[in-house]
Amino acid sequence: MKLLGTNTSPYVRKVRLVLLEKSVPHDYVVDPPREPGSLVARVNPLGRIPALILDDETCVFDSPVIAEYADSLNDNPVLIPRNDAQARMRVKRWEALADGIMDSAVAVRTESTRPAEKQEAGNIDRNNNAITRALVYAADQLGTCECCEGASITLADLALASALVYLDLRQAERDWRSAHPNLAAWFARMSARASVRTTLAG
Repeated sequence: MKLLGTNTSPYVRKVRLVLLEKSVPHDYVVDPPREPGSLVARVNPLGRIPALILDDETCVFDSPVIAEYADSLNDNPVLIPRNDAQARMRVKRWEALADGIMDSAVAVRTESTRPAEKQEAGNIDRNNNAITRALVYAADQLGTCECCEGASITLADLALASALVYLDLRQAERDWRSAHPNLAAWFARMSARASVRTTLAG
């Protein structure tokens, strides 16, 4: 299978982490959708990344769908609980929280790149406030635990790590580590994982 994406997309990073953690064989192809000749629009009707092309040419799109599909391919490890509805809900809620942070950070980034006279300050403030609230919630939910859900890594951890990497990239001025030292300690442990190091390297 082939994963199309870019190195800066937090949604692509989340999917890459799932594939890497589960040792699912795949080729990662950097393919910015806006570039002339991009394959993305030809395989994904939405023209967005990540796009996962299966061996039979089926295209799987939208990062939650790709993550769930990839997790179903093997049991080593199981990243989304399968036999505990409450645990599964919590993991998917973590993913939704992380994706929401990504959504808001992307919105701020998009607004900030517009000419100053066309920027909507209210939109920037609204999304930045959402990120701040989400980080407070994440830090409170994590507490002193080493993993977001249960005793081992799940999709929750991979999604949250992707969101925090993107904040470091696009909102370097946001000092979330000082505000949430437990998140900072957790992120330091996550950053040492081979999968995260691989995605950070490109």
